[in-house]
Amino acid sequence: MNGDEHARFRVLIGNRLAELEAEDRLGEAGQATVELDQQAVGRLSRQGALQNQAMARATQARRQSERKRLEAALRRMDEGEFGYCEACGDQIAPGRLALDPAATRCVDCANG
Repeated sequence: MNGDEHARFRVLIGNRLAELEAEDRLGEAGQATVELDQQAVGRLSRQGALQNQAMARATQARRQSERKRLEAALRRMDEGEFGYCEACGDQIAPGRLALDPAATRCVDCANG
């Protein structure tokens, strides 16, 4: 993989990290403590709010996991290991990396 391809993937990863940061800011309100509102419909309103809060926290956890994978990909770039399968050492197809720049395995090893 040449320098231009590395630069393209670095930009792709940077853009996705920025998107995750923006999504985090939008999702903060959904994770806030659920207040008991006696004026609302009642138990079902609180249950719905708690469910929304749980879903917001799960989404945040998924974003955090993706962020860690992308940051690891950036470290692999810095170490010269980006784009190589961690299992067999072969080069990961650029198309696979375009879909998931944090991929650590080639298609064969990922399926095997």
